[in-house]
Amino acid sequence: MQSTTTSPLYDSLRRSPGRWVFLLVFGSLLLRLWFVGTGQLGLVQDEAQYWDWTRHLQLTYYSKGPLIAWIIWACTAVFGNTELGVRMGSILGAAVFPALVWLLVGKVWKRPVMAVLAVFIITISPLFQALGILMTTDNPFVVCWTVAMLALYAATTPDEQGAERGLWPFALLALAYGVGILAKYTMLGVAGLAVIYGYILQRQHALPPRFWPRIVLALGIGVCLGFLPTFIWNMQNGFVGYKHVLHLIGVSGEGSKTLFRISRVPEYVGAQVGFALPWWFWFMLVAGWRAALRCWRPAPAASADPSPLSLQQSALLAVFFWPMTLFFLAWSFHTKVLANWNTVSFVAGCLLCGAELERLLRLGVSRRGLFWLKTGAWASVGLMLLIHLHQLLPIPPSLNPAHRLKGWDDLGRHMRNVADTRFPDPSRVFFMSDVYDITAELAFYVPGQPQAYCLWWDGRRMNQYDLWGGPKDKLGWDAVLVLRGDAPGQPPVVTEMFERVAGPYRHVASFRGEPVRPFYYYLCTGYKGFWPLRDTGAF
Repeated sequence: MQSTTTSPLYDSLRRSPGRWVFLLVFGSLLLRLWFVGTGQLGLVQDEAQYWDWTRHLQLTYYSKGPLIAWIIWACTAVFGNTELGVRMGSILGAAVFPALVWLLVGKVWKRPVMAVLAVFIITISPLFQALGILMTTDNPFVVCWTVAMLALYAATTPDEQGAERGLWPFALLALAYGVGILAKYTMLGVAGLAVIYGYILQRQHALPPRFWPRIVLALGIGVCLGFLPTFIWNMQNGFVGYKHVLHLIGVSGEGSKTLFRISRVPEYVGAQVGFALPWWFWFMLVAGWRAALRCWRPAPAASADPSPLSLQQSALLAVFFWPMTLFFLAWSFHTKVLANWNTVSFVAGCLLCGAELERLLRLGVSRRGLFWLKTGAWASVGLMLLIHLHQLLPIPPSLNPAHRLKGWDDLGRHMRNVADTRFPDPSRVFFMSDVYDITAELAFYVPGQPQAYCLWWDGRRMNQYDLWGGPKDKLGWDAVLVLRGDAPGQPPVVTEMFERVAGPYRHVASFRGEPVRPFYYYLCTGYKGFWPLRDTGAF
């Protein structure tokens, strides 16, 4: 029979939890600053597009809410139109998120060891590592989601003196809900989760009085704050943003014609497990099941665990983990579900994992079990360091999955050189592509950061550049058209737009001397003022 022992780590975490949280948050913050500041990975396509949106501030945008553009605009106003400026919002947001977890779990719940363990899981999670570097909509979305969880819990529990907390939790919830909708429409799901949470507490006679009218008012104010700007913009633009979302989730378009398909499920499930790492994902499921059971039956009078999660804590974590996880899993049987759509369920997932680890360390775990826990922890730390430091290691480009995301700065410099050397007046040359990603990268990385344009042809999917249209005041100008290396050839419409078109010419973009990907480009002379309008294609 194996002996069990309380880990010395538990006692260490209990003695100085704040120090551990500070080391985890501040250490990972420095690592992210180093990674971005040393140019380990240039802006990926969506980041470049979001940055380009800051030059056209709007109530919302075709594919996303406006918050991402507003944050980047504020950060670049301070740090400049650089990679660090664009990503500063994600770097800071990734520090705010675990700080909120510490506030909720360590301070409000009075479970500091669980808070440290949850922050550790957040720190080493591949998902949240990526969100701490790449400036995407998920970063502010996760922060708003966590604030909403904190506010909802505070709205249903008394303060330390046993008194009702008043209206401030509902006001905070309304603010987080509204701002979160400006980040991502998925935030609308908080309303349904709040109702489920309230029902669970009501069922066990633990719901405070006046909860329902207050929560309805808070959610109503949040919807007006967050959804109204997007609704006004969509009314002005033929509701193209909503059509895009419906098409993307398989409610309209070709994807809606097939109700059930299993081919995309394994990819989605594999991504979810990889986001958290398999061993930590298992702890999330175990703790999630334990929390769900606590929601539906009273706590036993005698329990092996002297300090279990309370009903409100269990309900909050179960409700913010299981419905989103199961919904997107079920939806993946219908259409392609992008791996990051379920990001916010991992907020509660990391807290659940921290709760399970705390329980094991507090109650005692076998020596073998403790060995495997330590092995999993060190393996996670090693993977985190590998993700951030891989560029310093002799990894062949063919084995580096991030290699294909690089080379945009080289492409930008080369296209600027082409404009300077192949045209009589480089100041009268604009840049364009037929896809949004190349267009956005040209806009950011071509020296001088000129406005770039996205040419519509061949029924491709719509994007934000189509709504802005082509050049308005460049009659007679020349242009460089850049296409992917696997592009089928020159778009036929280009000959109608320019007096003469030469090419294709090939350029293989490189990153630190290593070839990355090929591109083709055309030299277009004498813009006639004709820009094709989108009349077909998908949303």
